[in-house]
Order: sequence, then C-alpha cells, then structure tokens
Amino acid sequence: MTRYRYSPLGAVIMLLLVMCSPVLADDYDDAVRLHKQGKTAAALKKVDAAIAANANDARSRFLKGLILTEQGNTKGAIDVFTSLTSDYPELPEPYNNLAVLYAGEGQYDKARESLEMAIRTHPSYAVAHENLGDVYAKMASEAYDKALSLDRGNKTAQTKLSLIGELFTAAAPLENVPAAAAPSEPPAAAAPVSGKPTPEKPAPEKPAPAVAAAPPAKPATPPAQPQMSQRPAVIAAVGNWAKAWSDQDVDAYLSHYAADFMTGRQSRSEWEQQRRARLTRPKFIMVAIDEPVVSFSGEDSANVRFLQHYQSDTIDSKGYKTLTLGKSDGRWLIVKEVFEN
Repeated sequence: MTRYRYSPLGAVIMLLLVMCSPVLADDYDDAVRLHKQGKTAAALKKVDAAIAANANDARSRFLKGLILTEQGNTKGAIDVFTSLTSDYPELPEPYNNLAVLYAGEGQYDKARESLEMAIRTHPSYAVAHENLGDVYAKMASEAYDKALSLDRGNKTAQTKLSLIGELFTAAAPLENVPAAAAPSEPPAAAAPVSGKPTPEKPAPEKPAPAVAAAPPAKPATPPAQPQMSQRPAVIAAVGNWAKAWSDQDVDAYLSHYAADFMTGRQSRSEWEQQRRARLTRPKFIMVAIDEPVVSFSGEDSANVRFLQHYQSDTIDSKGYKTLTLGKSDGRWLIVKEVFEN
C-alpha cells in the first residue's frame, strides 16, 4: 500500500503563522503536548478550546486536522483542511494533507489537483512533489489494470503494471522515497571507441572441427549503484533522526550518532549532556527537512544536504544542514554534522 507523506505541524506553516495568528498559548501548548503523547481525545478538547478563543488561529485548526486524521475521522479532517485552503490559500501544507486524505479515499483526481495547488504556492515543496509522483503512478496503475481487464494478452501493459508495483514495493517504509524504476530493457552494449571502424573477422573457409562447447560464462552482475540501492535507507535514517528530535526522545535521537561522531572540542559525554539539555528544555520541538540531496563517496559513506526547519516555543529558525553518514552493522549513522548559518 502506498504511504503518502503528511505535512507535520511545523515547517512552512509554522514559520508563516506564528506572526499572523495569535493563539491562546496554554490551550494550544497543552494540545501539542497531548498530541505528541498520543492522547488524541484530550488533545482535541484542548485544541477546540483554542479555536473557540480565536477562530482565526490557523495553527490550532491545522493541528485539529492532524488529530482528526489520526482518529480516522477523514470527513472531519477534509473539512478542516479545505477550510484552511480557503482562508490561507498561500500555504502548501493544508493542500498536501488534503491530497493525502483524497488519495486514501481513492479520489486521485482531487488529490492531484490539491498537490498541484500546493506546488503552485510553494514550488520547492519536496513532499508535495513526491506525493504527486505517487498519485500519478497510482492513476497509471489503474489505467494499466483497466487495459488488462479489456485485453489480457496485452504484454506491454503487464510489464508497465509490474514496474509500478515494484516501485511501490521498493519504497522506504518510513519516508516512502520512491525507488528509481528499473528500465524496461537493458541498455545496448556500447560500441568500441576508436578512430577507425573495427574490421569484421573474415568467415573461415572450412567449418572448424566439432568440439564440445564450453558452457557460456555467466555474465558478471554489475555492483548496484549506491544511489539506487541505498538512497531510500539513507533518507529514512535522516527522517527518523528528525522525528526523534521532534519527539524530544533523547535516547532515540542520540542513537542516530556514530561512536566516532565529530563533537569538536567537546568530549562525547559533554556533547551528549548538552544535547540532552537542549532537547528536554523546550515545551515542544518541531523539526522538518526539505529538499534533501544525497551524494555517496563509496558504498558506506553518504552526505545529505537539506533545508532544515526548526521551531520550539522559544526559537524559529531555518537553514541548510549537511549530515555525513556512515554505514555500521546495517545502520546509517551520523558521523559529521554541519549547519550553514
């Protein structure tokens, strides 16, 4: 099953709305805390109280949409996000989450329209681009399936449908990063590069004596390119790191750093103590990543550069960060972290 990516309570919407929407801080902060603890019913009561105090507060309305989605109240969530797109048409997140809900209902045309609106308002919104690709793939899958129901012998449609199925099967389980689809047929062998054409060997005048033919050599399987096979796992590792940070789960957060992580002039214990204080001090933390670019330097080393959005009850910031990750015992762990001010 395709897992479309929701926009979290954070990123662009938080950066834009903190300045324009006053909120009853106690009720809203309590709602955020209860939501992060998984207490959705209690969080919904608090967020309703915040909305009652200020019906124009977009942050509380957005949070309510997330809570209703998690409770399985799809119609209620659709109503909330639709209202937000009407009142705040410049924000991409409500469009994206509305599209995810429509896609879950099989309404792919509506999902496509919502995602196109999200991209129109924010062309660099990577999550919406990714979800739009998944929606197009699902629409194509349905079309190929329909073609096969009308003509079971259509081999071309069978091949295309199979490739789409492989794409979703290979997607990373947490971040749903689409795996690159394999080509429908292998590339042709490259012609030899030379200044002169390669002469053809003359045909023998007499057939060679019959000899037992050696079995054909099994062609060597080329090593998988790291960009093709490891990118989903790397992106998933970065996504899980950001989630642990947002959840203020210090142990999970620290587990994403390798034993040889570069802590600068601090000892590892001093660095961990500092990070523990910075994660637990705020009332809430929201971390979102956008525009991730992955590059590899060997099979066990990767760099991920992305736009980081960070918000807490005291800080709003964004900037580009580069994480260098190394593969250890099957896990991608952070060995270096650089933030570009």
